[in-house]
Amino acid sequence: MTMAMDRAVQLPKWRRKQPALLLAAVGAVVLVVLAGVFLAQASQRSVRAPLATVTVDTVEQGLFRDFTPLRGKIAPKEVIYLDALEGGQVEQVLARPGDQVTAGQPLLTFRNTELELDVLEREGRLVESITQLLAYEKQLEESRVANEKALAQIDYEIVRLGRAADRTDTLAAKGFVSRQRQDEVRDELAYQRRLQPLQKAGNSRQESLRLQQLPQIRAQLASLRQSLEATRAKLGNLVLRAPVTGKLTDIVQNVGENQNRGARLGEIAAGSGYKVEAKVDEFYLRRVRAGQTATANINGRSWKLTVDRAYPQVKDGVFTVDLLFTGPPPGDLLPGQAVDGRLSLGGDQPALVLPAGAFLERTGGDWVMLVDKSGKHAARRRIQVGRRNAEQVEIVGGLKPGDRVITSDYSSFQNVDRVNLTK
Repeated sequence: MTMAMDRAVQLPKWRRKQPALLLAAVGAVVLVVLAGVFLAQASQRSVRAPLATVTVDTVEQGLFRDFTPLRGKIAPKEVIYLDALEGGQVEQVLARPGDQVTAGQPLLTFRNTELELDVLEREGRLVESITQLLAYEKQLEESRVANEKALAQIDYEIVRLGRAADRTDTLAAKGFVSRQRQDEVRDELAYQRRLQPLQKAGNSRQESLRLQQLPQIRAQLASLRQSLEATRAKLGNLVLRAPVTGKLTDIVQNVGENQNRGARLGEIAAGSGYKVEAKVDEFYLRRVRAGQTATANINGRSWKLTVDRAYPQVKDGVFTVDLLFTGPPPGDLLPGQAVDGRLSLGGDQPALVLPAGAFLERTGGDWVMLVDKSGKHAARRRIQVGRRNAEQVEIVGGLKPGDRVITSDYSSFQNVDRVNLTK
């Protein structure tokens, strides 16, 4: 009876197919996921790079040292340039670069035959003009003297004839002198008296003209004499003299060489001391100001400097900064001597920092290649940077302490999103 009751129970066909369908569905999902991952990876632009060819640095919480490197040279505080006032052929060199010279000391002599002939010709014309003016001035003076003499003669004749007339009248009354003689004396006296005011008026007019002409003559004479001195001084310009006391840093040294008027012949470093003339990247133009401190390495020692002036003109991506020594400068400075140092832009401050590297030239600090935990891949990551110096970059956003970043050159990563690092 029991045997009759036991029989196999068969499942419906749709129940028997359910496990297979489930497995098929799971497999399809896996395939879709794998395909998505594959397509996502395929859509990313990637490049392979040997790990040994890149530099990887770590983002750290530390101190940001706000400075910029200095690359400069020693320069005199005051430079006096020596230019040719007339020019010509170098005849003699009397001083050499490095010599200490005094004001007025001859440094160089020229030969200029054409200038010498021109000076002689102009000098002759000027001397002739001066001689003519002096002769005219003398003529005016002689005329004045003659007029005074003429008036004095008239005055004398009036006095003499007046006395003679008185005597003649007395003698004529007694019959000792003829009437004719009496009339002659009286007529001559009347003539001299009529002549006297005319001579005085003429003298006055001529004296007035003479007094008007004398200042003009003397002004012309002074001008001609100045021109004569200037003309003769042109020959003096053939000798180049030191305008100030100082060290001669440069001068033309080739005897026989022709130099045109206005040509630069040399330089003198005046005795006002030295400064450091440095070139700074234009990135820091708005942050450099007078009074900031700096240090410089000169002859193996560190020296403190202070910014004296920052010039706003930018050329070839840099601007110029003048720095002065805060104390006594080194005693063995040479103009043109190279100087390396650091210019402090602010105090050290806590910040999230990343070592500076060549990547900044390509990205400008807008993005980096962030290495994952495996160390086998690096992906593009947008970041924000703040201050920077030659050694550090301040990270404002996009990274956290412990992140590892490729900081070497990004020439091969410019147009990729992923870097596969290989051994």
